[in-house]
Amino acid sequence: MTISDSTMITDDPVRDVDDDGNLPAELIDTYRTDGVVRIRGMLKPEEVQTFLAAEQAFHQRHKQDSLDKQGTFTQLVNVWQQDETLAQLTLHPRIAAAAKQLTGIPLRIWHDHMLVKEPHNNKPTFFHQDRPYWPHTGDRQSLSCWIALVDVPPERGCMTFLRGTQHLTGLRPQNLAEEEDLFGLAPDLRWLPRITYPLRAGDVTFHTSYTGHMALDNRTDSARYAHITVYMDAETRFNGNPHIVTAPLDLTEGDPLAGENFPQV
Repeated sequence: MTISDSTMITDDPVRDVDDDGNLPAELIDTYRTDGVVRIRGMLKPEEVQTFLAAEQAFHQRHKQDSLDKQGTFTQLVNVWQQDETLAQLTLHPRIAAAAKQLTGIPLRIWHDHMLVKEPHNNKPTFFHQDRPYWPHTGDRQSLSCWIALVDVPPERGCMTFLRGTQHLTGLRPQNLAEEEDLFGLAPDLRWLPRITYPLRAGDVTFHTSYTGHMALDNRTDSARYAHITVYMDAETRFNGNPHIVTAPLDLTEGDPLAGENFPQV
């Protein structure tokens, strides 16, 4: 299936957010009820153009460094520490303001990552939660902002969510490449309502770190470029478990995840 890249940036995008990141109350309510919300028009068209160009260039320079070795996508972490333009995206004040409204608590950057699904990659990302992977303790909430830098309809690998699963804690990390892994741990989740959010370039979704989610493969002729900013409770501490983000930092169990590597937003 071919989707023209000439339509990536909408001429007159719908916006659910103002220039300062203020959200309508009904979207905040949706996030707190469902554990996920779509916000249209978070980035302006000219911002999308700037950030997409930077993302594409960074991808070309670093795709051999991808953390994912199964070919599902190119995954590059903490790009904000390596590229000045992409740092502006990860630390974008409009996105941070929205995140703080949704959670109602002070937040820090946990990390960012870019996820690029190549054309016709034939690799879905199956249902999973994010939080079981992270070495966090003492936190009230964490969440991800999934930023579409190109149009992402279902056939290009947009996200589908299991609404209401933000309260499901205590599961081990799930295998993103195993379709039945999450459902084997919690069989009742198979019967929950699901919601799919196609995104225009510049739209975002926010989901809590416990909200189950997945994405289909990219069946189009163009790459799917997504930039994800992950926020954590500003009071989060390190639980001692290994993680690629904390590995170079010589942390001790109980240390706060703070300082220049985890800036407050």
